[in-house]
Amino acid sequence: MTGRQQSTPGRPRDPEKDIAVMAAARELLMETGYQGATVVAIARRAGVGTPTIYRRWPSKESLIEDAAFGHAQPAPLPTPTGDLRTDLRSWVTLFLQSLAHPVTRAALPGLLAAYHRDEELYERLVARTELDVRAAMTGMLSPALSALTVTQAITRADAVFDFLVASTATRAMTRGLADAEDYCDRTAASLAVLAQAPAPSAAE
Repeated sequence: MTGRQQSTPGRPRDPEKDIAVMAAARELLMETGYQGATVVAIARRAGVGTPTIYRRWPSKESLIEDAAFGHAQPAPLPTPTGDLRTDLRSWVTLFLQSLAHPVTRAALPGLLAAYHRDEELYERLVARTELDVRAAMTGMLSPALSALTVTQAITRADAVFDFLVASTATRAMTRGLADAEDYCDRTAASLAVLAQAPAPSAAE
């Protein structure tokens, strides 16, 4: 998953402080995990006061999201080749590598708990990191879904994307990049089967 840092209204931001806070947040996530990466600890590591952080990020969750997903130059999405399984494998690889990055892997458990408590937090993350990516995958899948109606194709593409996110996120948090090549092969093959499944009958 990819994303860009969001700007917040208010006084002009000092980019050096932003860089210091992001570096501190990422270091602490890798060293102490989500629980240890408190706003106070991040401020202390960055050499700024907590008000400096809260002027930029309204909550710990928004700060950790930026640390995990707010890349100034997100990894480019795979270029379609026309071969469904090859393309899906590229997508699986991209998502797994992104989510298994030490910073993101450390941030995910705490963020998921926060999203469980506040669905609006998750909706903001989706709007920020997912919508354009989901649309790009739908476009890549279009040739494989050409036999379906428009509604069926959208539903099928959403299912493929949702399985991709769920599978790679779980894998990233549990096993990281261990046996990544085999995992990516198997997952791409499974997603290809899902994408190419026959259209449901009218009775279904």
